Amino acid sequence: MSRYKNTYFFKKNLAKQKGMTFIEVLIALVIMVTGILGAVAMQATAKKGSFDAMQRSLASSLAQDIIERMRSNDSAALALYAANSPYGSGKVTSPPTCNSAGALCSPTQMVTHDLYGWEQALMGAGVTNGEDKVGGLVEGIGCLSVNGNSVTVAVTWQGKAEYADANKAADCGVESETRRQVVVEAFII
Repeated sequence: MSRYKNTYFFKKNLAKQKGMTFIEVLIALVIMVTGILGAVAMQATAKKGSFDAMQRSLASSLAQDIIERMRSNDSAALALYAANSPYGSGKVTSPPTCNSAGALCSPTQMVTHDLYGWEQALMGAGVTNGEDKVGGLVEGIGCLSVNGNSVTVAVTWQGKAEYADANKAADCGVESETRRQVVVEAFII
């Protein structure tokens, strides 16, 4: 008889615990989904940060590029580089055709050649998707300022996240909450 009595209590206790496993599964599922959503959000934030870092690296490289182009030209033509600043909207329409072994460029023609190449790099002309230039900065603008032998290069682009407008000292590009700038100052002899 005691054998049947234990079976009765076992069945009675089992009936009380019905659904407990289902609640545990639901709680585990909620915790797992929260973790997955957190990982996805972290990945999106990391991707934005990576893109902004790549844009900053490209802007810094472009600023150094134009400074080196200015250094390799005659210092008498230095002021011509800033004559039509800002660059990045297609102002310099074509390079001079004098840059060959038979016809070397004058310093003035070299300024046009350098600015054309720099502007094309700002606009991303090296990489295209159909007709769109996609290899440069997002709405990239380059500004040059020359004061004697002192040169200031400001490269501005639009970032992904909103921050307080960066570096208002260099008035270059459209002021906005997503504007980013790299400003490089150099002395050219």
